[in-house]
This record gives sequence, C-alpha cells and structure tokens, in this order.
Amino acid sequence: MSQQHIKEYVGDKSVEEIRKDFPILSQKVNGKPLVYLDNGATTQKPLTVINAISDYYKEYNSNIHRGVHALSQFATDKYEESRGKVRAFINAGAEEEIIFVRGTTEAINLVAESYGRSNLSSGDDVIISTMEHHSNIVPWQMICDNTGATLKVIPIDDNGVLMLDEYERMLSSNTKIVSIVHQSNTLGTINPVKMMTEMAHDKGAVVLVDGAQSAPHLAVDVQEIGCDFFAFSGHKVCGPTGVGILYGKKDILENMKPYQGGGDMIRSVSFEHTSYNDLPYKFEAGTPNIAGGIGLGVALDYLVSLGMSNIAAYEKELLLYARQQLTGMSGLRIIGNAEQFGGVVSFVMESAHPHDIGTILDTEGVAIRTGHHCTQPLMDRFDIPATARASVSFYNTKSDIDALIVAVDRVSELFG
Repeated sequence: MSQQHIKEYVGDKSVEEIRKDFPILSQKVNGKPLVYLDNGATTQKPLTVINAISDYYKEYNSNIHRGVHALSQFATDKYEESRGKVRAFINAGAEEEIIFVRGTTEAINLVAESYGRSNLSSGDDVIISTMEHHSNIVPWQMICDNTGATLKVIPIDDNGVLMLDEYERMLSSNTKIVSIVHQSNTLGTINPVKMMTEMAHDKGAVVLVDGAQSAPHLAVDVQEIGCDFFAFSGHKVCGPTGVGILYGKKDILENMKPYQGGGDMIRSVSFEHTSYNDLPYKFEAGTPNIAGGIGLGVALDYLVSLGMSNIAAYEKELLLYARQQLTGMSGLRIIGNAEQFGGVVSFVMESAHPHDIGTILDTEGVAIRTGHHCTQPLMDRFDIPATARASVSFYNTKSDIDALIVAVDRVSELFG
C-alpha cells in the first residue's frame, strides 16, 4: 500500500531536510523505522533546542535575576530574551504580559485561583465546552466549588462542532469567565475563539483560550483574538517539558493577586507586610526552569523560521490525506468531522479496542496515542470509551501516513 510521493516542502524547506534536524526520527522501533504520530502528546525536539539546553548547563549554568556575577547576568539575558520571543510569537502587547509557568495546566490553574477566586461568587457562571481537556475542566470545578459559582458546558454536535446558538443562550450578565479550547486535542476541531471572545466581552466576561494544541499548528495573534488570557506548553511546540506560557492582558494581571509566594515575586518582605514585584515576576515565584525557558525561545525561533502559516498549510494537507485513506477502511469510524480542523485524526474500529490498535501499531514502528486523551466527558458524548489518535507535525510525511494505514490494515487482519 506504500506509495511514491513527490518531495514535500514546508514553505521553502524540504521535509527531508527538516527531518535531519530531529535526531530521534532516524531511529528504529521494533526493527521498523520510527513513524512518530503522537505529536498531540508531545513534539520531538530539533538539535538547536537540544544544544541550547546543553549549552546552558555546560557554559553558563547560574540562577537568574538576583546575581551580579557574569554567569548570572548572561543566563538572565538569555532567559528574558526568550520572553521577548514568546511575546512576538503570539503578538502580545508587552513582555510584561508573558508569564513563565510549567505548562498549560499550571497556567489555567493560575487564572482559576488568582482571578477566579477573587472575582467569582454565588450566582456567577463559568462557561467551558464539552470538548475541553481535563486541565480546562477540573480547575474550574474546584474554583466553582469554593466560590459557589456555576459551571456551564457548551454542547457539541455529532461532527464535534460547538453549538454556538447554545453558547449564545448561556451567556448573560452572570457570566464572569469563559474558558475555551482553541483546537481540540481529540477531535482536531478549531473553534472560532475570536467570535466567542467578542460575544463574551459583550456580556462583561473575561476569556481564557487554551492554546496547547493551536500554538504548535496555527499562527496565533492574541491581540487579534482579543482574549484576556492565552495558555500554551513548551513541549508541544518542539521545546522542553516543564515550561509553558500564560499570556494575560496587563491591566487584568496587575489587579490579580499572586498565585504563589516566595523568591522573585517579592519587592520587599517583613514579618508585618510583603509588597509584590512588578509584572510579570509577581507570578513567577521561585527558581524557574531556566534551561527550559531558554530552550523554548530557541524552539520558537525554529518554528518562526519555517513560518506558522507554512506549517499550518502543510499539516492540513497531511491530515486531509490521512482522513481520506482512513475513511475508505471497512469497520473504521473517524470521530470528529468539523469543517475547520487541525493537528489530529481520531478513530475507532469495530473489531479492536483502541489500546489493541496502539499495541499492534507499535510493533510496526508506528507511535500513536490511545485512550480518552484527558477528555472523558467528550468520550461520554460520543458513547465510546476511547479512541486511537494519530497527530501530525511538520516533520511528518505522507509516507508516515502510508505506514499508519498499512499498520491499521494489520489490525483488521488480526481481529477480523
């Protein structure tokens, strides 16, 4: 079933050349060439990122912000340089609006605790959707339990598309927070977050956009979207694990209380009173993941060099090819059929549980994700326990998709 494909390009750079930048992609798994289609869980890292992290520890390892010696000042400059790169990557208005966190999960928890706890009370509403990751459900459940606010959920249709008429009906003067995923990690659905933000603002609500899955695949402009908060993770944009970003509008952040206390988030401390640091450091207590922050900046350099619009166009072509090939397979059903989609294709098979699919694909060297993908309410909506999920990145090829299809055929042969 393997096909010959013409040379593939992301913008002006061939995918063949791009793949050489990612050393892990050249290895074999179970005696087969690795076909890595688990990018929704984490992306692979280019040598530039790996080397940047290594260089930090080899050449200028030091704590930042508080040191007057040369290593500390150099590390501080490199770390803050990354903050500037993040600002440009999402087109934030100022570097003070960029807060380093551990990942999307911590970013959402920060907003829930720091903004939600101070601005929610009984009678208020928080709106999320059926397709949210657990990280954008549980923090809001917790804060609603603590404040007496009500959590409301936007339903989706059978194609995995938000029912915007229902969202409009939910919105009211009681709505204080809307927290919505930009691109679903399970369905691939891309939500109209700009329009949804405008609708929420008309009711006086603030909006958080979960960009964990959109930042790796789409050109993101937070000023164009208009959202009040935007969160994404470093490890999903070819950067290290343990580092992520919360963007917040400066005027809102200035009025929020710190999320954690400790070093670097203070201006002065006495036993009687503590005054807090300026933005963004007010929300960055303790020694951060310095190497991770520097590595994230280098990862963004890599994505920018390829062009996010080029990445989006190429990946869309890959996904359309994958969906076309999978659609023709007997006993297989794709979950999610939105007109606007990206990143992933999820499917179930009549003959095999998703975990069995994933295990057999692994024997063929094909790495996918199986399970509920931290979206159990979404699984309940489709009355399924789990899906098999193939997720692409710009270093994948149509030949990778061919290998996926051959491996899925193998599942059909084994299970009948």
